Amino acid sequence: MGILDTPIATLAGESTTLGEVTGGKVALVVNVASKCGLTPQYTGLEELQKELGPRGFTVVGVPCNQFMGQEPGSAEEIREFCSTTYGVTFPLTEKIDVNGADRHPLYDVLTAASDAEGGAGDVQWNFEKFLLSADGAIVGRFRPKTDPHDPNLIAAIESVLPK
Repeated sequence: MGILDTPIATLAGESTTLGEVTGGKVALVVNVASKCGLTPQYTGLEELQKELGPRGFTVVGVPCNQFMGQEPGSAEEIREFCSTTYGVTFPLTEKIDVNGADRHPLYDVLTAASDAEGGAGDVQWNFEKFLLSADGAIVGRFRPKTDPHDPNLIAAIESVLPK
């Protein structure tokens, strides 16, 4: 079973797989939160969705409440916040744990990947980013403070987008 076969529910609670969520596109999987100092990154993530979506790219937002309780809302509250405040159009999954004993199986795989400095392991904070190729290979890991328009992130995305 590959990462794209990993079961996960949508924010609406519908059972699916990561592959169905990504729709066969290059994906930037990001653990998100509504009440974090990094929450304004939603703006840049939505810009990436709009700019690169037509070329075979999607952002996948994964709500997580493990970092100082910064995603306390219900699924409906999260959807409403993302839609109203940031105009989010990219898919959002169910709220999950990304670290610890209850870590979702998706993050068991993702956290094994190293960042550019060779660091793997637990997610450090909200808005950590994992870049997946369309076939599900993990091709990059970017720490929380990496802006969605960081040149290294954009170059990594461009390197795996269909030509």
